[in-house]
Amino acid sequence: MSRLGKQPITIPDGVKVQVNEKEIVAEGPKGKQTHTLPDVISARLEGNQLILSRADDRKTSKALHGLNRTLVFNIIRGVNEGYSKQLEIQGVGYKAVVQGDNLVLTLRFSHPVIFPIPKDVKIEVQKNTLITVSGIDKQRVGEVAADIRAIFKPEPYKGTGIRYVGERIRRKLGKAATTGAK
Repeated sequence: MSRLGKQPITIPDGVKVQVNEKEIVAEGPKGKQTHTLPDVISARLEGNQLILSRADDRKTSKALHGLNRTLVFNIIRGVNEGYSKQLEIQGVGYKAVVQGDNLVLTLRFSHPVIFPIPKDVKIEVQKNTLITVSGIDKQRVGEVAADIRAIFKPEPYKGTGIRYVGERIRRKLGKAATTGAK
């Protein structure tokens, strides 16, 4: 069996989970999410635990077993606690502001970059340079954070740009530093 797939998912207090044949519905204090299981995976509730099992021992079934267990765990955790990613802006004069339904980024460009905020995520800005993306869907939060980072990736010479909090950028030496004075 898949080592990850065979582990039961403990359902926390305040979260309701329903299994309707191949669809799992999780509802909690943060919202509601659904996940549809593939044909080879089945789910059952036993008390406050959700157990996923597979129909056969083929390689693809084993892979789907572990994947779907993780996806269901993520939606249960998402409706209970939520997910967030933080981005920081490095550079002189670079800043971000939320205006209505848009994130306005002032970067090295000649014009401000307007990023429309999706309805299923929440974006907050602290200290003009710290952006927090949060929501109940882990994949969607990561996707929106990656889209914001892609607007101006950190460059390797000065390190300016948008990066994840705690991300280390490998810096390169400039041309003047690599050529020695003769």
